[in-house]
Amino acid sequence: QVQLVESGGELVQAGGSLRLSCAASVRTFRIYAMGWFRQAPGKEREFVAGIRWTNGSTYYADSVKGRFTISGDSAKNTVFLQMNNQAPEDTAVYYCAAASVNRLNYGTDYARSFMYDFWGRGTQVTVSS
Repeated sequence: QVQLVESGGELVQAGGSLRLSCAASVRTFRIYAMGWFRQAPGKEREFVAGIRWTNGSTYYADSVKGRFTISGDSAKNTVFLQMNNQAPEDTAVYYCAAASVNRLNYGTDYARSFMYDFWGRGTQVTVSS
């Protein structure tokens, strides 16, 4: 089983920065990729960023390109999301996800929530205007 625990969410002012962390405890699975998704009130969950552990490739939603950076340590199965120049529309619950099957072969795969096998419970990020 894999457990994911997110941390770092809090209230921040528009234009500010925040760094989210996600630690995956892995017992019997290998993690091939990790991602961040978010869900705002009344909206569907959407992709934010993803990272492939095998070569470090990263993928982003257009809405966060140039502002957010995903990084991590594959040996520790820990992933981070650095969020800069935040805007009120970034307000959401942010979820960490992990893929234990090596099937995310294309950049577009990272945006598909069904490609991930394990999910954290989320951490709230609120950006005030």
